Amino acid sequence: MEIRPLTPTFAVSPQIAVEDVPAIAGAGYRTIICNRPDAEVPPSHQVAAIAAAAQAAGIAFVDNPVTHHGLNMDMVTLQKSAIDTSDGPVLAYCASGTRSSIVWSLAQAKDMSADDIIAATTAAGYDLGGMRGQIEALANR
Repeated sequence: MEIRPLTPTFAVSPQIAVEDVPAIAGAGYRTIICNRPDAEVPPSHQVAAIAAAAQAAGIAFVDNPVTHHGLNMDMVTLQKSAIDTSDGPVLAYCASGTRSSIVWSLAQAKDMSADDIIAATTAAGYDLGGMRGQIEALANR
């Protein structure tokens, strides 16, 4: 497991496993968001397995599967709501962390500058500079 913080209260990670959940809880995360569709992973890594482990560890779990071609504003809104209503730090995961970073970036467009969003994702290893126009457009909506 490789947790990459974007802010003090939000981090992304490549795919997590059931056995990672106790360490996630131990690190203080209060909500896990899954941005990976079940069709991409074996049953041992699907939503039901990770959600059950999260529940057993006392962590809220949100299923918000994102595909590169299917990303829409409902997904962005759900991600933002999960972040905003969490009672502590949030960890979102997908295959590499990129989709989770993209959804977070779009969700933060009204709250952070495009420069700050891109700097945060770049520092975590995700170059989203090519999304500046989309982030700025959402900020001005």
